Amino acid sequence: MSFRGKFLQYFFEPRRAELRRVLADPLTTQRDQLRWLLERGSRTEIGRRYAMDSIKSIEQFEARVDTFDYDAFSPYIDRARRGERDVVWNGEVRWFARSSGTTDRSKYIPVTQDGLRRAHTRGTLDVAAIVSALFPDTRAYDGKLLTLGGSRRVEREGERALTGDLSAILIENTKSVSGWFRTPSRDVALIADFDEKVEAICRQTTRQNVTSFAGVPSWNLMLMRKVLEYTGKQSLCEVWPNLELFVHGGVGFAPYAEHYKRIIPSERMRYLNTYNASEGFFSIADASEQEDMLLMVDYGTFYEFDNGREIVPLEGVKVGEDYALIITSCNGLWRYRIGDTVTFTSTKPYRIRITGRTKQFINVFGEELMVSNTEQALSYACRECGADVGDYTVAPVYMTDREKGRHQWIIEFTRRPDDMARFEQLLDAELQRLNSDYEAKRHSTLGAPLFTVVDEGTFLGWLSSQGKAGGQNKVPRLANDRQYVDQIEDFIKRK
Repeated sequence: MSFRGKFLQYFFEPRRAELRRVLADPLTTQRDQLRWLLERGSRTEIGRRYAMDSIKSIEQFEARVDTFDYDAFSPYIDRARRGERDVVWNGEVRWFARSSGTTDRSKYIPVTQDGLRRAHTRGTLDVAAIVSALFPDTRAYDGKLLTLGGSRRVEREGERALTGDLSAILIENTKSVSGWFRTPSRDVALIADFDEKVEAICRQTTRQNVTSFAGVPSWNLMLMRKVLEYTGKQSLCEVWPNLELFVHGGVGFAPYAEHYKRIIPSERMRYLNTYNASEGFFSIADASEQEDMLLMVDYGTFYEFDNGREIVPLEGVKVGEDYALIITSCNGLWRYRIGDTVTFTSTKPYRIRITGRTKQFINVFGEELMVSNTEQALSYACRECGADVGDYTVAPVYMTDREKGRHQWIIEFTRRPDDMARFEQLLDAELQRLNSDYEAKRHSTLGAPLFTVVDEGTFLGWLSSQGKAGGQNKVPRLANDRQYVDQIEDFIKRK
């Protein structure tokens, strides 16, 4: 073990011991988090509205405080962006993360100093603590961590507020230490034009000892292919021989796993899943290549879960049931519906798996298709047919007087199937196996899916055309209408 590795083992042991205590009694920890949030929130505009200073229990909190989606909560955020103090959190909120949503309307999520310290920074450090415990011989921290952030610079909002991608906000707030372990340099990381930034990253990082990288799988895959093109190498092990860790999140990793294993053919390579969003840092996998993640309960966030019938705190969840996630956090979000759905795979300890977005599903024909279904089916079909998928999206094709409805898949392959017809049949059959509602509709009102294969780079080009280039922007997997599919098809026609 290197000197730095030994130091990190010693440095992280107190936090690992604390995590063991917290995860052994998560319900007490969650009650303590809520008590602290209410105490801080009682001095804000929203706290006075709901008389938070007199709330003494989870039950009172749930009975008294409304739940919010972004549209309902945005009037408070807009006031905070104009510089009003004590609206959603104590004092002035200076940072706002522009969300990675693909709708025309951007969302602005408050990022407080407490949120940076108790959630985002703590989460990043806990990833390192978990990695050093899981892999005592790791040399991932002996070199540089390559991060591919968003393409927007931080911009001023009014007199003092600053807005940008979360990655840019984190870079701005870790200036003093980030250069020791992270690459590219701050100036390169904040280049506004995404293509220009990628070229600069290639020039700068291919001469460095990169041992790990982090970010969204789809955007990083594009970057890694550019690195190989720039260097003329066949694998990333030839560029960075000490590479051994990818910390990923944002989209499901399964459709990309085989491609990464081909471009990084190393037995030492580890992949760690995380759930880090503009709204907070929520969970970290405690094993390599594991989709399930430990729910981090001491990050200044109180969690609630809505199964469509009732909203329950952590102590009320059941394994295997889908829940829409609701958070109250030290970023100044109160009973806020983040838009993600999760399922619990364990309650001792609490482990979650992201199953989709509350607005990303297809149920036009009663099929109730979820992202978790399409990710699993796609991975199966790719594995069986020797294919790799770069990106995809699915939307309904509405039924007519003469034809059944169906689903249209737009897929961008990085390696095409040996037999496209077999790929289509296997994917459809696996969806039927995974989802009984889909299976029933495929035997009645739903015809065979329609597949449209597009050239590599199409999805990233479409996102760029929408002003959404960068590591925190993601292609919507499922939509209950044809908005995105129609936009993509129009983009292809204009190319």
